[in-house]
Amino acid sequence: MRLRFLGKNSTPGDSPTLYASDQNSYVVQGWKVYANDLLAQLDVPEGQTIIEVPPELFEHLTKDGHPSGKIKNFAAPIMLVTEQGTCILQGPKMHDPEALSQMRMPDYETCIEVPKSSIVALLEEHRGPDHVRPA
Repeated sequence: MRLRFLGKNSTPGDSPTLYASDQNSYVVQGWKVYANDLLAQLDVPEGQTIIEVPPELFEHLTKDGHPSGKIKNFAAPIMLVTEQGTCILQGPKMHDPEALSQMRMPDYETCIEVPKSSIVALLEEHRGPDHVRPA
């Protein structure tokens, strides 16, 4: 899998990153979640993991042809929004060696692969009841 770097939200020691893949998906790199109060709220199936990213990371979707990267619909893969306003995402943990070789990822981060359609749906106006639980 080949990745195209879209952008990152970096401060010293933090580097959530967004990539577009050649497999019609996005790869989202974020902080591993260890907080028991967050983990207790989620059912994480085998082969999936959860990460935490700032919502501003999705502003880089404009580099993939979207008019805006503003999240308007907090739905899967976003599972929770923390009190600090960060997003908890769930998805298949990335294992592709070619993709991982293209990334710089510290030990406290991991990444998930999400279909482009799931991420693009986050940019659309919310329709229906709010299913995102506050953390």
